[in-house]
Amino acid sequence: MTPVDPVRTDAESLQRGLRMAAPPDQEALLREAQWLDQLERGPWTSRIRGYMSLSGPGYLQSALTLGAGTATASLFSGAVFGYQLLWVAPASMALGVIVLAAVAHQTLSTGLRPLPAMRKFAGAPFAIAWAASSLLASIVWHVPQYNLAASSVVDLCAVLGFEGVPAIAASPLLLLAAVWLSWSYGRSPVLVRRYEAFCKILIWATVASLVWVVANTSTDWAGVVAGFWPSIPQDRDGHSAFGMVASGLAAAVGVNMTFLYPYSLLARGWGRSHRGLAKCDLACGMLLPYALATSLMTIAAANTLYGGDPVGKGAAISEVSRVLGSVLGATLGRVVFDLGMLAMAFSTISLHMLVCGFVATEWFGCEVGSRRHRLWQLLPAPAAIAPALFAAVPVWIAVPTNIACGALLPLSYFAFWKLQRSRAYLGADLPRGLGATLWSLGILVAVLVPTIAIGLYVMSLL
Repeated sequence: MTPVDPVRTDAESLQRGLRMAAPPDQEALLREAQWLDQLERGPWTSRIRGYMSLSGPGYLQSALTLGAGTATASLFSGAVFGYQLLWVAPASMALGVIVLAAVAHQTLSTGLRPLPAMRKFAGAPFAIAWAASSLLASIVWHVPQYNLAASSVVDLCAVLGFEGVPAIAASPLLLLAAVWLSWSYGRSPVLVRRYEAFCKILIWATVASLVWVVANTSTDWAGVVAGFWPSIPQDRDGHSAFGMVASGLAAAVGVNMTFLYPYSLLARGWGRSHRGLAKCDLACGMLLPYALATSLMTIAAANTLYGGDPVGKGAAISEVSRVLGSVLGATLGRVVFDLGMLAMAFSTISLHMLVCGFVATEWFGCEVGSRRHRLWQLLPAPAAIAPALFAAVPVWIAVPTNIACGALLPLSYFAFWKLQRSRAYLGADLPRGLGATLWSLGILVAVLVPTIAIGLYVMSLL
């Protein structure tokens, strides 16, 4: 396999669209664009209903971020600090949506593939760092996904009467299922949409299970409201408040999400007419389910674990599920919780594979859905042995992983800020006026917040 220059700036590398082994039907896309143009002229209620029928890429972002990193950050935040850190996940996701809305505007306005476009209009160092860090984050973040999934499967087996199942026993099945699912993406436009539909089901099933937990526990709603006001509590039980904030901020939007998102837009064949749809998709498919899931997880953990025995870094999902299971029923409650955690980890495992495949489309020029593309999707697969390597910290391993991968994010955000201000790149689609200024400031805030949070945490360790 001969590598190609991943960030060429010649005319071929800046071609519009994505290399697809089975590209979308252009006539169907034209009809879809005409329908969207009609929606734009209609009432907002009809527009939202129409947008929701076509949503998808935003849900991929939700499914990617609702994994071990998010689950661990939310559960430990609630168990250790109660409601005090409820603000972290929604605030960080809101900042991420501001950036991804800019990514959507850039990609859909120009139709250019993002990596070579970044090379030409933001600079080669940004493009190379973005692709490399997205690949690295997808590999490193893969480790805690298998730990969370394996811990959930072990507890699920114990609930069902199969005691003593080793954590590593779940990995082969998880890996095979994730490979099959990720390889289905790109083989045809129909499979792309089915993949996205599957992610929607997993996301809302997770949210529903958490609603059930919260509805059956005692909640201090005044404390919940106060928890959405930004504050940093005192360290407790050996857990750093700055560390939990930094972990939560990093778990919301990873650098690999910024890579997956524009390429999933191109895989759908979306263009200029889909810009309004993309914004709605980000709000309803990414921000809303993420904010709901993380808030519900934190509230559930605060209701059942906060104020009790200290939650150590060696805690497993089984310890959490036993407490929640005692609320909903020793068997059914634990099954619901374990399945929710398993769904979160599994969807993220398959999406990490997608990110690695998209990086390969640029580094090696292979088509999405081709054999080489599928082989590159296997790059994170060795993480399947993680349950055997990190048995002492089966879930906590996600917290330092979040912080390490979060450090890769600000540079990419800054690159998209540069692109958002590039007249050479956006031309007549360059945002103007007060809205453009506020949008630009919002992206800069998104750059600074995780940088400061991670910096303060590192300083607290010195």
